[in-house]
Amino acid sequence: MSDNTNKFNKIKQFYFNLFPGLQEKNWSNFESKLIVREFRKHEKVLHPGEVCNAICFINKGIIRSYYDIDGKEVITNFYTEETSFCNYESFLSRKPSLFFAEALEHTEVVQIDYDALQYIYMYLPDSERVGRLMAEQLYIMLSGRVASLLLDSPEQRYQKFLKEKSSFIQRIPQYMIASYLGITPEALSRIRARISKRNNEEAEEMEKNKAL
Repeated sequence: MSDNTNKFNKIKQFYFNLFPGLQEKNWSNFESKLIVREFRKHEKVLHPGEVCNAICFINKGIIRSYYDIDGKEVITNFYTEETSFCNYESFLSRKPSLFFAEALEHTEVVQIDYDALQYIYMYLPDSERVGRLMAEQLYIMLSGRVASLLLDSPEQRYQKFLKEKSSFIQRIPQYMIASYLGITPEALSRIRARISKRNNEEAEEMEKNKAL
């Protein structure tokens, strides 16, 4: 088995979980269009003004997306291992991106570019259904993000972030998490302190009940 084939294992499992009816022979044709690419820590994956020309499945590493607004970074999302990154608006419309994407650490991705994807949609059975399922996943994620920013308190957003990114949170700087949550680093510190105090109080109460 070639090194690249090994690197395609995670994306293959992702697609077969997404669409269990996908046939092995169709996957082989899809795999032939994939490219493995690596990004150094802090290397830009996408710049404003560039058309996003690829969907990136992340084998290892973390990518963040953010806007630069008057010199201030406003982080919109983190994309972690075994998920996909793409500026779909730019990718589908062929218009330039408005935001940056950056690797937070050494990152390895499996890419499929726009032209290859159009070829696959045209000639590969079931491929359009896989594309639709991926688009639906993206829509659900974005809708949840917008709803959380509008309806949840900063602490609720942080609790959701802890739940969704628990295995990666130690690899993301706190000031970036604060930006993603739409709060200041100081506000995040206060939220963390409140949660820690509450957890300690609950643990003490449980110990007292056990002693009764």
